[in-house]
Amino acid sequence: MKLANILRTYSGLPRSVYVIFIAQVINRFGDFVMPFLTFLLTTQFNYSIAQTGSIVMLTMLISIPGGLIGGKVADHIGRKKSYLIFQGGSGLSLLLCAFFYTEPIMLVFIMITSFFGGAVRPIINAILSDVLKPEDRQAGFSLSYLGVNLGVALGPIVAGFLFNHYRFWIFMGDAITSFIAIILVMLTITESLPSIVVLDSPITTDEKNDKVSQTNINSNENHEIGNIFKVLLSRPKLLWFMFFNMFYSATYVQSGFSLPLILNHVYTEKGPQIFGSLMSTNAITVLVLTIAMTAFSKKYSAISNIAIGGVAYVIGFGMIGVIQSLPFFWISTLIWTLGEIIISINFGVYVTSQTPQNFRARFNAITNISFGIGAIMGTALVGLFIDHFGILKVWGLVAGLSSIGTLGMFILARKEVKAVEGVIKE
Repeated sequence: MKLANILRTYSGLPRSVYVIFIAQVINRFGDFVMPFLTFLLTTQFNYSIAQTGSIVMLTMLISIPGGLIGGKVADHIGRKKSYLIFQGGSGLSLLLCAFFYTEPIMLVFIMITSFFGGAVRPIINAILSDVLKPEDRQAGFSLSYLGVNLGVALGPIVAGFLFNHYRFWIFMGDAITSFIAIILVMLTITESLPSIVVLDSPITTDEKNDKVSQTNINSNENHEIGNIFKVLLSRPKLLWFMFFNMFYSATYVQSGFSLPLILNHVYTEKGPQIFGSLMSTNAITVLVLTIAMTAFSKKYSAISNIAIGGVAYVIGFGMIGVIQSLPFFWISTLIWTLGEIIISINFGVYVTSQTPQNFRARFNAITNISFGIGAIMGTALVGLFIDHFGILKVWGLVAGLSSIGTLGMFILARKEVKAVEGVIKE
């Protein structure tokens, strides 16, 4: 991908979007602790696999109330203030971990870090939703997604070295990158809460009103009065979207759950090495093709793109049960990664289009929960299926789960097309 194409795809976006991109790269590059938590628990504290699994699951569950609280705070006091508070809490917890990393009390600070980390995610999405015009949302969310993956592609290499040689710096490095991101946001981002619209550069009142009107052309984004349950129930399309998204999540989680199991079944001791190569294929595909998929996404609506991404899930994951040759595993990974990219780019775009401005952070938190529920369902239920029917037969079930999600998304897309046609006729 030529530099000119990259610049053209992401040019003209609000300054806050570029700041979020840089902050995502820094934060995810320094995300040293969580990816190595399993190794830490088993080697540092000699916990059993069952104990380790319970602790890791608990850290995931604690992030859920974190997201809900972070979303509520961000919708009331502002995105920037909330980001600084919760990202600061995460950094401080990691700093304390660095000084207690050889003691079991470190796990308490890990849990606190997970809580704050869960709070930060919906705040970032709310910032992007606030500052991006509808026609720029795919590019803006794509750039944020690219920033996450740039950090993830580089960070684990450094973290692996630190884990083996300078374990103290696993925690200290994670804390330092968190504080760098905080300073960056504090100095360069202005508040974006819609009720007090503050833009990236000084403008006149007329210019401000004009820009606000451009970002509020969808009536679903108008301010709403009431509690979150009442407002959410008034948006059945979003509820159905979250339901079908759980099937997507249950499918995607197999990339880290069932895929290693079948590789061990087919390739025995070479399984972990091959799994690593497939994860590298996934990372490289994301970095190379995200921009191309962003350009492709502009041709269709967000929900139509998400449905198309589901087709890639059905094919990419479904074919795993019938392939035996290594090149086909790479092809499978390439296909489902294309689905991952296009779904990730358009997910926030669709949620924003269905969300009142004054509920954006909270709705983002709830949609993140739907993803988490799907992941838990995909791990627990698929695990039971594997125990009874074996790893080879599970891929038919996975294809079925992704097919349900895909069909549901296509139905939502079709309803959206009919709604637009009805407006045009009027």
